[in-house]
Amino acid sequence: MSRLLGGTLERVCKAVLLLCLLHFLVAVILYFDVYAQHLAFFSRFSARGPARALHPAASSSTNCSRPNATAPSSGLPEAPSARPGPTAPVLPPCPDSPPGLVGRLLIEFTSPMPLERVQRENPGVLLGGRYTPPDCTPAQTVAVIIPFRHREHHLRYWLHYLHPILRRQRLRYGIYVINQHGEDTFNRAKLLNVGFLEALKEDATYNCFIFSDVDLVPMDDRNLYRCGDQPRHFAIAMDKFGFRLPYAGYFGGVSGLNKSQFLRINGFPNEYWGWGGEDDDIFNRISLAGMKISRPDVRIGRYRMIKHDRDKHNEPNPQRFTKIQNTKLTMKRDGIGSVRYQVLEVSRQPLFTNITVDIGRPPSWPPRG
Repeated sequence: MSRLLGGTLERVCKAVLLLCLLHFLVAVILYFDVYAQHLAFFSRFSARGPARALHPAASSSTNCSRPNATAPSSGLPEAPSARPGPTAPVLPPCPDSPPGLVGRLLIEFTSPMPLERVQRENPGVLLGGRYTPPDCTPAQTVAVIIPFRHREHHLRYWLHYLHPILRRQRLRYGIYVINQHGEDTFNRAKLLNVGFLEALKEDATYNCFIFSDVDLVPMDDRNLYRCGDQPRHFAIAMDKFGFRLPYAGYFGGVSGLNKSQFLRINGFPNEYWGWGGEDDDIFNRISLAGMKISRPDVRIGRYRMIKHDRDKHNEPNPQRFTKIQNTKLTMKRDGIGSVRYQVLEVSRQPLFTNITVDIGRPPSWPPRG
């Protein structure tokens, strides 16, 4: 009996001893855990103190006497003040040969063409006639400049055909209609100078300028409205001239120059009032500046002209032939550096920007004969 009682007491003592050992282990674990937390807390506290002492400007208030004043840098990366938003995806460059081009186009001017229809057909075009491709980054920013007066019917057809063409060509572009105020003699070249300056006022990144008559529509969208190493003549084969150049030095209708090329020839002449002559003067300027004119292949450089009655205020300039012969003498004094005009109104329409300007009056010409 005493042996049985002794065995039971021994087992109870071992159980108590094991419980004590377990309690001890738990106490040790909890002790070290609390110690580690205290150590980390004091370490952070002691690390902040020297930073303030070494860089007092980082914790003191910034000098607010200057609106753009900033605190000296502590040399450590600063935590962002707000959660950054999603970054815009990096778009690839637009291809040199856009894949969506159609080629030869059927151009006709008999269907009714209200501006509301043209607007519905071009939902991606922004106010003012601006467009940027959504899937690539163009190499150039193109301003298309149209000299204009009393041609609303032509403008609707031009917008109907050109906006889809320019979009398929993956261009970043804006359309500028430069409207001559009043009923005095028309001056195409001076309006083009005005368009160059006013487009740059709106967007200084324009580096390619396409100068287009409002009554000319390309018949092939592979005729890319871009600028190159040389000034470019796009409209080399009009139906009006039997789809051929009327003469070798013709530079009319639709042409393109980059910014440096345009400034190199001092822009276009301002003294050609009435029809004709300014294109030949521009051709002479390009030659005198040591540049050559590039042209597309005749198979894709075809244009259709919207027929119209001649403007009574756009009669031929009787002095144009004399002026053309003196381009070398007038090029430096007459051009973009001497153009004078007054902007009367800037109206950003859904498909284009209209700029109405007063460009003055022509000089009195002596009567012929």
